[in-house]
Amino acid sequence: MLLSDPRTRGGDGGLEGQMRIGRMLVDGRVEFVVGAGEGWLPLSAVGLSYADTPELIADIENVRERVRDAQADPLPAGIDDLRCPVVRPSKMLAIGLNYADHARETGSKLPERPLVFAKFPNSLNDPFGEVGIGERVTAKADYEVELAVIIGARARQVSEADAYRHVFGYAVANDVSARDWQRADIQFSRSKSADTFCPIGPWITTADEVADPAALWIRSRVNGEPRQDSTTSQMIFGIPHLIAYLSATITLEPGDVILTGTPAGVGLGAKPPTFLQPGDVVECEVEGLGMIRNTFVKS
Repeated sequence: MLLSDPRTRGGDGGLEGQMRIGRMLVDGRVEFVVGAGEGWLPLSAVGLSYADTPELIADIENVRERVRDAQADPLPAGIDDLRCPVVRPSKMLAIGLNYADHARETGSKLPERPLVFAKFPNSLNDPFGEVGIGERVTAKADYEVELAVIIGARARQVSEADAYRHVFGYAVANDVSARDWQRADIQFSRSKSADTFCPIGPWITTADEVADPAALWIRSRVNGEPRQDSTTSQMIFGIPHLIAYLSATITLEPGDVILTGTPAGVGLGAKPPTFLQPGDVVECEVEGLGMIRNTFVKS
């Protein structure tokens, strides 16, 4: 099922088109929920249950219909109740050095084509969960606020013109990085894929709600101190190009995640470099998509 391009839609769309989809602790168990005003509607309240995000995406039209006709009252939710909204993606692909200022701060050349690496699903973490670091994991933990793209329709060799039709929604991510292992391995996958190294959320905002994903401010803070402050317009390779480039050789499936890169302001780029320590709190925020906050702890 192809999705329509959100940039061509008119009107406010209503709840049947526009959604925030999260996961929440409800009566002792975690389930998918849909944002309803200031609260959340558990999908169990409308007779629905899904094992993972791809399964929910496949049934999204039914979800929209049931939620539109729901009689149940939404539940309030604190941040401690929210869980990672991405469950069992077939793959997570990330893009390195996709902001020119970040490439410059790390002393790297601007890439001529997207720099792609895998970030394994074991790294997924809750939007307000703890991130494990310490000497057994890394001595040089770093943060990277990123716009995450969640695929909604199977994409194989798609054009840039059709790319947005394959996007289900967007979320905020922190591409936590072990800079010591990144340098030692001379490739990124292990250094980016430690357990808990990909907090994501706080929910998935469906593409209907994001008028222009290439014009969102993106920011991070460490212990309340601003570190990164940019806009997604500064990406070297935009979302349509990334989807076309990746799908040329890798079939993207519903629920897959693309992390689109980070702007300048990471710890590695400071002079001298400044890395995270147990007890540090990192906040990552993207305009209109919410904010995630993670405490780094000794693991």
